[in-house]
Amino acid sequence: MDWSVVGLWILAYLTGSISSAVIVCRVMQLPDPRDFGSNNPGATNVLRLGGKKAALFTLLGDMLKAIIPILIGYALDLHNRNLGWVGFMAFIGHLYPLYFNFKGGKGMATYFGALVALSPLLLGFCVVTWAVTAFFSRYSSLASLLASFAVAAFGFYIDHRYFFPLFAMFLILTWRHRQNIKNLWHGTERKITDKKSRSKNEA
Repeated sequence: MDWSVVGLWILAYLTGSISSAVIVCRVMQLPDPRDFGSNNPGATNVLRLGGKKAALFTLLGDMLKAIIPILIGYALDLHNRNLGWVGFMAFIGHLYPLYFNFKGGKGMATYFGALVALSPLLLGFCVVTWAVTAFFSRYSSLASLLASFAVAAFGFYIDHRYFFPLFAMFLILTWRHRQNIKNLWHGTERKITDKKSRSKNEA
């Protein structure tokens, strides 16, 4: 067993457990995102709480949680498949953070971060899918689901080295968005710019 790989997986999980949303909201003197709006510590909820600047800082922080451990993996010359699982562990840390009673966000920003470091081509594919879906539907959750599905569906053909960890993240994202799927089906899902809706399940 390569203990450098195991150590980096642990580091990625611990890094992923840092809640960018909570930190940004505290610094900017905003309500705790876990107790306001959707109760989700993610960029979309922070957007409603504090606007675009706060959401941007949250998004970048959540992405860096995956980018930094993967870059360390590159420096250690880890095998590509191991790097994919480093991104996966950061993703798991965001969803189930050690420092916040294992109650985290939906994971899309950290998923984006993993793609930034692993495969710019897949990242571009994912971002375009997310942006187009979000623009026309105004649903962050739907955009997240379709983007992750698109990467999972075409990732093997575009860059098969990271297929299995990315597919695992897609399955978990789908599970984490199960209530959003129900809300979308019933027409009660909260839109990105809707500050008044009572739904608590955006991405």
